[in-house]
Amino acid sequence: MTTHVINNRRVAGASGECIDVLDPSDGQVFAQIARGTAHDIGVAVAAARRAADGGAWSRLAPVERGRLLRKLGDAIAAHHDELALLEQRDCGKPVKQARADATACARYFEFYSGACDKLHGDTIPYTPGFAVMTWYEPHGVTGHIIPWNYPMQIFGRSVGGALAAGNACVVKPAEDACLSLLRIAELAAECGFPEGALNIVTGYGHEAGQALADAPGIDHISFTGSARVGTIIAQSAAKRHVQVTLELGGKSPHIVFADADLDAALPVIINAIVQNAGQTCSAGSRLLVQASVYERVLAAVGERIATLRVGPAAMDLDVGPLIRASQLERVRAFLAPYRQGGAAGRLVAQGRIVPEAPAGGFYAAPTLIADVAADAPLACDEVFGPVLAAMPFSDEADAVRLANVTDYGLVAGVWTENGGRGLRMARALKSGQVFVNNYGAGGGVELPFGGVKSSGYGREKGFEALYGFSVMKTVVVRYGGQ
Repeated sequence: MTTHVINNRRVAGASGECIDVLDPSDGQVFAQIARGTAHDIGVAVAAARRAADGGAWSRLAPVERGRLLRKLGDAIAAHHDELALLEQRDCGKPVKQARADATACARYFEFYSGACDKLHGDTIPYTPGFAVMTWYEPHGVTGHIIPWNYPMQIFGRSVGGALAAGNACVVKPAEDACLSLLRIAELAAECGFPEGALNIVTGYGHEAGQALADAPGIDHISFTGSARVGTIIAQSAAKRHVQVTLELGGKSPHIVFADADLDAALPVIINAIVQNAGQTCSAGSRLLVQASVYERVLAAVGERIATLRVGPAAMDLDVGPLIRASQLERVRAFLAPYRQGGAAGRLVAQGRIVPEAPAGGFYAAPTLIADVAADAPLACDEVFGPVLAAMPFSDEADAVRLANVTDYGLVAGVWTENGGRGLRMARALKSGQVFVNNYGAGGGVELPFGGVKSSGYGREKGFEALYGFSVMKTVVVRYGGQ
């Protein structure tokens, strides 16, 4: 059984119980993790508190923190194949996706290693005889609840930024996929991270995750996941007036105008819905197309979707399996009304599941549904699967109305050769990120990432994340004189 990592050591769970880990490609158990409890979270938080409150981690100069983060980034790069294999089997990712995630994780630590000694305060002109300055200080101990869809990437963007700002971290990965993160914690210990700086407790969200949100020793919580669970986390944190960064998913649109360069747009549109089998918070899951080119674009997108192949992670096809059986049932439930004729819309195209795919795997074929009503669940709710909902619009105002109608606001893509229109749309869209003639940050670690509305609040990635993982202190010194 896999254990927690606390104080740089493997630690057995207090309950002695374990959780089976399934391979999404065949549905078989291939590993076990410790079923963490509130007691295990308490032990990890206490270790982090010692590190943050006068321990070796808190005494490191920023430049020394940076050197440790760089060592960890280098170690992740050196163990790239090993980590990618863990992520591939744990998440069901095709080989190329798992390898890209390992590369991105290393890049996060490389980026944040160079930022540690650059989190500068300011001086403020005030009154004669006074010197006023601002400092950025770490919160102390930060809690990180990491989802199963991109464990390494989200660990890098969240924990990397928190460590760079000087916090000690307690991480609760998703029970479905956490093996790569446990290995990275071991690499951190080998790189010389002080005890308590990075701690990982595995377990269920409603047990270990809730305990982390409730823990009195936590000073800030970063959560990526569903809006429903995000509300629970925020309510728990609010009871202790703890700050929270929430990234809660999206229903992101691609908005294609008649003058768009379709040769450039189509491959990006396809990738944005099938990457990681559509299990991506920033997935481009809505396709809004100007009416004059609507049927043409549908035909071109449908033709490409029909060529996509779905199969086991190791086959490295276009699409791998979904994470678990319940996620597969969720996708099927969204599609059922269109297959049975119970909803307005038409099924345009589907990819195919290859014959070699094991019967026990959790496979969903990429699907394009056209003429979806703007208020239909498929157009408003996050499917978290490879399903693209298409609808036409008439002009800019209509495109903005359709794009902004959902409760989410994470990412939007605009495709037009009219530069003024691209900027007008970027202004009008209620979204944390807008991409004009491109889409998706991918490994762009420099780009602040987060949402508005039900997509959450706060920002991770880029230098902006350091402000969220720190606290500004104002210092006023009276020195006398005129």
